[in-house]
Amino acid sequence: MNTIVTGLQWGDEGKGKIVDYLTETADVVVRGQGGNNAGHTVIAKGTKYVLHLLPSGILWDDKINVIGNGVVLDPVGLVAEIEKVEAQGVKIPAEKLLISDRAHVVLPLHKELDAAREAALGDRRIGTTKRGIGPTYADKVNRNGLRVADLLDEEFFRETVARRTEEANEILAKFDLPTFDAKQQADEVLAAFERLKPHVTNTIPVLHEAWKSDKEILFEGAQGTLLDIDFGTFPFVTSSNTTAGGCCTGSGLPPTAIDQVIGVCKAYTTRVGSGPFPSVDEALSQFLHDLGREFGATTGRPRGCGWLDVVLLRQGCMVNGTTGLAVTNVDGLDDYETLRICVAYDIDGVRHELAPADRRAWERAQPIYEELPGWQTDTTGCTSYADLPEKAKAYLQRLSELCDTPIQFVGVGPDRDQTLVV
Repeated sequence: MNTIVTGLQWGDEGKGKIVDYLTETADVVVRGQGGNNAGHTVIAKGTKYVLHLLPSGILWDDKINVIGNGVVLDPVGLVAEIEKVEAQGVKIPAEKLLISDRAHVVLPLHKELDAAREAALGDRRIGTTKRGIGPTYADKVNRNGLRVADLLDEEFFRETVARRTEEANEILAKFDLPTFDAKQQADEVLAAFERLKPHVTNTIPVLHEAWKSDKEILFEGAQGTLLDIDFGTFPFVTSSNTTAGGCCTGSGLPPTAIDQVIGVCKAYTTRVGSGPFPSVDEALSQFLHDLGREFGATTGRPRGCGWLDVVLLRQGCMVNGTTGLAVTNVDGLDDYETLRICVAYDIDGVRHELAPADRRAWERAQPIYEELPGWQTDTTGCTSYADLPEKAKAYLQRLSELCDTPIQFVGVGPDRDQTLVV
């Protein structure tokens, strides 16, 4: 069975943990979009791994991991990540990690262009991770980007970098940001690429052969639905399609290859960066931060936290074609007496059960809540869904009803064995 795991919120939902759990029966794990602005934290056998570009299947010895054509690849960042994971005892031979030769390359200048754009926006800044993701995707769409295959021709690569550097330096100088020496930049990327070259291949036939051979393929979505360039809270979004469809266009496998889509959400809502957040709650944020929870895996920034927003989840389930929900961080609500679920928005006196497209409407959106009793019981020791307190199961059932999607997994802690199958 081929499965897409996609986030239904603003990322940070715990997708890495769900992917890691499902990888046990998978043969191939694929990343199809985003870059190292994504951060997946997996705890396996007591060891914490923070992954950015590497698929979570890299922690298993017998899995093939694919970085697809839809990913924007930072060669320097990926080498650093590989070295860090290998230092933790994970072996990554050439056949275990395959990198698409069609993936676009993040250059050092892209990161500074990212910073320049944020500086230019001032109070209207998006809140990006400044990893160069947006400028790299912009070069891709403008058809002047570099793909991994282009690094195989050093002369062509250096000529293109020189031209692109000249253009970028003009922009950077306007904001008093560091400019770049084209040769130094090309040298840095090419040195990293030497380490990655054994992993580079045309991944399309590899994936199609796996599909035709009835191998199980697992797609690991990056970020979340609300950051999707089309379906997210535009313009406070990322630059790729983070929904299930992006896994197909970002890998070269067609929709007919997909058997199920698991949407991952927390039992509450979080987001990092700028943009609308109708159900944000300062008291809940402080409570979770005091527990040492909800700090970004990529940036370390504290996440804003709020009550579960099913207006957003409902739409996420629709656009992803979600067949099942994985609800994580249920244990984060263990001590609360009364819980709230945002079931709709009041915008100028009109009830909205789906997210508005008008960016100005977000400023006037007031959450409409249902209240449910909390369970006030430690759930971290539960080893099956049946072990959960009845009030916790009632909360999850209400979530399922509001999203018209069955609950498939429940997370009650960060470790691999704290994933309950419903």
